[in-house]
Amino acid sequence: MNFFTSKLNDALGWARKFSIFQYPFVTACCGMEYMSTAASHYDVDRFGAGFPRFSPRQSDVLFVVGTISQKMAPVLKKVHDQMCDPKWVVAFGVCTCTGGFYDNYATVMGIDTIIPVDIYIPGCPPRPENVIDGLIKLQAKIQKGEQSRTLYDPLTKTGRPADIQ
Repeated sequence: MNFFTSKLNDALGWARKFSIFQYPFVTACCGMEYMSTAASHYDVDRFGAGFPRFSPRQSDVLFVVGTISQKMAPVLKKVHDQMCDPKWVVAFGVCTCTGGFYDNYATVMGIDTIIPVDIYIPGCPPRPENVIDGLIKLQAKIQKGEQSRTLYDPLTKTGRPADIQ
């Protein structure tokens, strides 16, 4: 019986990997680069991520694109909570990953202080090649069934990858 369930999980992982239903949470300038990656020259549709959903309940990957202010943080948390499991989160752009060049009370210093993040795509804005690389890494996580459930703690500086801190 263990053989059957492991093979079934492998097949489900393979199928999920090529059917990414993304929800774009776009707030700032990185949105232009996000859209260019979906255009014909880079074509993320070949990775199974071409058609975005505009309802969190119909999506399994949350693309957070751009700066998140303290006022937007509860909205982002609510959108994340509305998504069904399994769900993954992509932090797109340096402002989303760490707060970027903003260092003030009004900006969230990385969305991983609010919701768990699976893939970080840093850059201001990230190049489409980096976005595709992040998407391939996300596909590998989806196929294995891995999900991030750790939040970043700014006091102890734990929970964030070393190359992002």
